[in-house]
Amino acid sequence: MRYIKFRQDGEIHSALVTLQEEIYVIKEEDYTEFYYGLKESNLTAKEYIEKEQLQKSELKFEDLELNLPILPDEVWAAGVTYQKSREARNFETKKDAEQDLTFYDLVYDAERPEIFFKSTARRIIGPNEDVCIRTDSNWQIPEPELTLIVGKKEDIIGYTLGNDMSCRDIEGENPLYLPQAKVWKNSGSIGPAILMPEAVEDPYSIDITCKIYRDGQLKFEGTAYVNQLKRKLDELVHYLVYDNDILEGTALMTGTCIVPPNDFTLQAGDTIEISSTKIGILRNDVSAP
Repeated sequence: MRYIKFRQDGEIHSALVTLQEEIYVIKEEDYTEFYYGLKESNLTAKEYIEKEQLQKSELKFEDLELNLPILPDEVWAAGVTYQKSREARNFETKKDAEQDLTFYDLVYDAERPEIFFKSTARRIIGPNEDVCIRTDSNWQIPEPELTLIVGKKEDIIGYTLGNDMSCRDIEGENPLYLPQAKVWKNSGSIGPAILMPEAVEDPYSIDITCKIYRDGQLKFEGTAYVNQLKRKLDELVHYLVYDNDILEGTALMTGTCIVPPNDFTLQAGDTIEISSTKIGILRNDVSAP
């Protein structure tokens, strides 16, 4: 079962969507409260639909104007959690082939994962909005990532998709430039839906695909699975909340295993589609700030 928000007649509505794309409009506007309400009542989303005697909507999922399913006060991210990401970071950093191990190699193998602050609520966008590219970078890419919605303590209360927009040249120039390589106006997106934990038998089986279009032509496509992740999802959440005062509904991007070729950079006018079979398609056009 997925939780979505959509706009209709100028108003935002919440709904539950089945794998068959049947839509049930619900009154609950806050996903976190809805999730814990179900938990306290010992109900699944399907049982909630039956209990409330909700009727299937006549709306078609493909016609919906989707909005952010949740607006986190904060978005955090984990880095160098996949071998592909490690290789990409090393390519940015190494100045010659004989260079010894980099700090990215050390992070990949360390007990402590890299956790960094990605975005505030006003910098994050949802489906069908424009992500922006920095005007002082010449090497920018999307980073498609499974994104966790974190609840009380270390609860993982939902799964969605995220785009951790990144500037590879700024990031590779100096590790201290990471905030500038990751955080700017509209530098990240999440959505299009929250996949509820009850619908996830094995989160490591979740697939992620990224497609980038330019002038209507497919310029890049890549697919990965969360089981390629070196770290455990619970481990990443543990380090995020460790002595850290986060709010329920915080989002955590878990790293990427899909990296466009080293000679590729995003341009204004491109379209990014990040998709997963059970979650949907997070689609964003690219524009300048």
